[in-house]
Amino acid sequence: MITFARLLEKLLFTPQRNTKIQHLSEWLHHTPMPDRGWGLAALVGEFQSKKANPALIREMVSTKSDAELFAISYDFVGDLAETVALIWPEPECRPNQPPPTLSEIVGALDHASADETRYLIQQWLDCSDTTTRWGLLKLTTGGLRVGASARMVRLALAQAYEAAVEDIEEIWPLLEPPYTTLFDWLEGRAERPNADGKAVFRPLMLAHPVDDNDVTDMTPDKWLVEWKWDGARVQLASGHDGVRLFSRSGDDISSGFPELTKSLSWHGTLDGELLAGTPDNIAPFQNLQQRLNRKKPSANLMQSIPVFLRAYDILLEDDDDLRQLPIEQRRLKLEKTVKILNHSAIDLSAFLPFTDPQQLISWRQQCREGGLIEGLMLKARNSMYQQGRVKGLWFKWKRDPLTADVVLLYAQRGHGKRSSLFSDYTFGAWMENPDNPAEPPILVPVGKAYSGFSDAELKKLDAFVRANTTQRFGPVRELEKTLVVEVAFDAISRSTRHKSGVAMRFPRFQRIRWDKPAIEADDLPTLMKWIDS
Repeated sequence: MITFARLLEKLLFTPQRNTKIQHLSEWLHHTPMPDRGWGLAALVGEFQSKKANPALIREMVSTKSDAELFAISYDFVGDLAETVALIWPEPECRPNQPPPTLSEIVGALDHASADETRYLIQQWLDCSDTTTRWGLLKLTTGGLRVGASARMVRLALAQAYEAAVEDIEEIWPLLEPPYTTLFDWLEGRAERPNADGKAVFRPLMLAHPVDDNDVTDMTPDKWLVEWKWDGARVQLASGHDGVRLFSRSGDDISSGFPELTKSLSWHGTLDGELLAGTPDNIAPFQNLQQRLNRKKPSANLMQSIPVFLRAYDILLEDDDDLRQLPIEQRRLKLEKTVKILNHSAIDLSAFLPFTDPQQLISWRQQCREGGLIEGLMLKARNSMYQQGRVKGLWFKWKRDPLTADVVLLYAQRGHGKRSSLFSDYTFGAWMENPDNPAEPPILVPVGKAYSGFSDAELKKLDAFVRANTTQRFGPVRELEKTLVVEVAFDAISRSTRHKSGVAMRFPRFQRIRWDKPAIEADDLPTLMKWIDS
């Protein structure tokens, strides 16, 4: 546990991606099994003790610390595991035993009751130093938040064992913690698990952004064009072992979308866009967000927010690997497959026949009509399906973002290395006072952002929050309504979840308008004009 906690600490305070991968690679090399496998499970989000939840940890610390002291400390630190690790009293006589290993923790918690879990964690905290306590609590509650994605961990595996990351990602759905079969293969003790005929992830082909000037050279004899839909990139795989749906990073999200993972007699792999609504009535991305990250959606949610797959490529069919075929040939097979499937939740992304580059420019300008299209996808007619971003074959030409001047309303501390800074901001626009139109307008929330600013700007924003707080609501601060921020966002749609009645798609800071009076920020009617645009 000690070395795993030190690894988490390194990942948290290391901003560089390659250095994080190096830390992970070194830990993989020097950690024995099965601790290595259980640590790997925690890093990729496949281990969490259901009994060692945040509520239990809060209950435990309440017996060790004054409630007011804990509340003040948690408010300042902003992270439960770190707060408890720091405030946990050192025992008068530390137990004469080292902290448990990862495998000991997993084994002990596996069959422990709630009372036994409470006792075990207390014993482990008593025999650990502050960093190990923090790592232990991160592990058991499942909220690592150390800036290492599952994709990054698999890249580190590839680097540590000199393997191709796509070979690891392809068999990942066939593996279970502590990944004995994975390490047997990587360390040369066994053959690679066989993925033939199984529903596994295949590395995606990605597109490069295209410069506006480059589009003028694109002609219909060399390029195919289709809409870039505003959804989530997914891959549907059907094999002898069932049907699975994968995110663009290779995570298995099948349980969240049971309407797409029912058994199919057809076997193969489709690439496409997950969209909310139905093929004849697409819903905004905000609707899809309510389905994403839900491992078990309720029947009511599935009925109120249906989803479907808009397929735009086929990678495999039965035993045939189609990725080496030009896209035009794959397209013919895809069209036949969609017809054969006759699936109510799967349809085809249509190609757009164009005659000249000016038509592409016109289409891009029309993308905001309806608010459901992000831009255009441009694919070379001779392109084979290759992993990653291959130069000169696939391009994406996205619509320009919208911008608005809004007023900061609330701030909240971030997580990880930002846990001591106010980095999550809620902002609002002006609206006529609904109770008395004769009164001055009021500000209503329209979005939340936590990106787009530099480290230097974040320090200034944090200082502004501390100097202009009017009320405290736990970790949230209400602010003086004086600071204007220009935010960029991809779209705006109606929302019943917000008092303003609107919600922004992917808002991020563009400029901090220290010079602009709050009364000159945009009003709600201005934002409403952009709905479905």
